[in-house]
Amino acid sequence: MTEAASNQRLRRADRLRSTKDFRRVNRTGAREAGPHFVAQLAPARDPQRPGLGLVVSRRVGNAVARNHVKRRIREWFRTHRACLGLAGHDLVVIARAGATKLDGHAIARELSGLVTR
Repeated sequence: MTEAASNQRLRRADRLRSTKDFRRVNRTGAREAGPHFVAQLAPARDPQRPGLGLVVSRRVGNAVARNHVKRRIREWFRTHRACLGLAGHDLVVIARAGATKLDGHAIARELSGLVTR
């Protein structure tokens, strides 16, 4: 793996995994809603690394569809976190029904719009 590719990797430390982190973002974060996603942005637990948390319920679709949406959201976060100015913030993305119908560009457009508001 090249150095540029390893700098863009989404590491385990870049993900929010504990209930405590999700509750903190929910309690203290700003919330923006769109037709297919809700974005919650809060001050980060580690100011050097923005964290990403995903909530994709069964309403979105079956397991294959949910995993597909999660992969696309992670890809958007991995490629856009530097240019969005997310340093010092944790982001939780909640997918709504209909998110499976979007392609990668539509997901990126909607999420970028929600985060930059």
